[in-house]
Amino acid sequence: MNRNSLTTAVVAGIAGVVGIANMANAVNLNPDGLGQTLLYPYYTTNAGQQTLLSVVNTTSIGKAVKVRFLEGYNSREVLDFNLFLSPFDVWTATVFKLSDGNVSGAGAGIFSQDNSCTAPQFTKTGGIVPAGYQPFLHYAYTGSLTDGGPTSDTRTLEGHFEMISMGDIVSTSALSADITHVNSVPPGCSKAETDFEANAFASIIAPKSGLFGAASVVNTGNGTYYTYNADALDGFTAAPLGRGTGTLDPSLNSVNDPAPATTATALVFNNGTLVTAAYPAATQAIDAVSAVFSANNLYNQWQAATDHTAGSDWVVTFPTKRFYVDPSPNYAGTAAPIAPFESAFSKGLSCDVIGISLFDREENTTSTPTCGFSPCPPGQPPSSLCHETNVISFGGTSILGSNLTSNIDTSALGDHGWLALSFTDSAHGGTSPAADAHASRPDTTGGIFYGLPVTGFEAEDFVTSSAGSVLGNYSGVYRHRESRFCATAAGAACS
Repeated sequence: MNRNSLTTAVVAGIAGVVGIANMANAVNLNPDGLGQTLLYPYYTTNAGQQTLLSVVNTTSIGKAVKVRFLEGYNSREVLDFNLFLSPFDVWTATVFKLSDGNVSGAGAGIFSQDNSCTAPQFTKTGGIVPAGYQPFLHYAYTGSLTDGGPTSDTRTLEGHFEMISMGDIVSTSALSADITHVNSVPPGCSKAETDFEANAFASIIAPKSGLFGAASVVNTGNGTYYTYNADALDGFTAAPLGRGTGTLDPSLNSVNDPAPATTATALVFNNGTLVTAAYPAATQAIDAVSAVFSANNLYNQWQAATDHTAGSDWVVTFPTKRFYVDPSPNYAGTAAPIAPFESAFSKGLSCDVIGISLFDREENTTSTPTCGFSPCPPGQPPSSLCHETNVISFGGTSILGSNLTSNIDTSALGDHGWLALSFTDSAHGGTSPAADAHASRPDTTGGIFYGLPVTGFEAEDFVTSSAGSVLGNYSGVYRHRESRFCATAAGAACS
């Protein structure tokens, strides 16, 4: 029996023992990297960099996918479009700074030389961009939709993005004929969206798993190349999620159980135990996605050579945060923040206090200043992460050139070590229930996840040069490690 079959058998066995129906349809973070929904924790176009991305359809049936780019402050949409993948198809694209492509504008854009169909299609031309492109848009955070954050196009330069499978395409449909490649070219991209929306999206059925993706932050001038795999959510939807262009749906809040879908259920491996957490679909569906990303501690290494021959950044992204802190009716819909986040987005920030435990490689540690990060912004809570996409730099320099940085002073510990970020109050350290600013809303059995829903990675860069002035840059990316804690308010373990 192969590993995937064994995993399926184990899950099915647990379902039978405890009498839980439809466990295979509960949302989960697939460790094998295949899923219905993909989350990419970071893109950037800063400091001469571009972000290359790809998504792969591993199945023999076409897929309709919603692609959404979100800026880093408050995760307001900067570009949504539909993507149609034919069987066994790959779609690739590049996110770039418009001015780097000799195109007018202060923001970012996306171009693709791939033949797969998108709706709308990328039709703009100019500059040195080798194919059609589309600028990112500011409309979701300017004018009547302003959220108090920056309003310039530069807000689009970094953030994160997601891809949500809306449905598998019926092989006998007009849409399938439009988007299936013939001699490497789909014959009907111009008709694809019309045929997709025809007859209330009758050309799609509920999507199965089978997508995987990756992205790379590339600087050709410096020779750096930071690559990562997308997080894959499986069991995200048991129903087709067909939506046309120009909508905010489907979103991560569209997660659902099989009909009658009164709950949204998550399967979470909690320190060796499989936890089933079901939430009321009408009011707490997003909590199911947050549960699978919940962490009370985040761990990784850092490098920060004083001569700048080594450096590192942590990308720390809260992929569901907008549904808890953005007062807009499209998201939280309330002026007060929703647990587990502690402050609503206002004046460009939504801050959550965290704990910092910094070590070198020989068990030495140092106390952090009152704010933890330096320099300490006036009026900011101590040791806080205040964006939806955050970059933590070490020793004062961001190797990713981020505008969303917090810095940790590592001068007392040398050039390298490791860091633990705590998302739970120090009163219990994430090991026993207590009143906590980062306690999730309970599931239907009273289970509470302590911490925050988070994803991301550490990027490292090493620079060497020889007597002959030959420059060598070496890059690496390491996924964050994390721990998780779930219990009822009375202290019982989650079921």
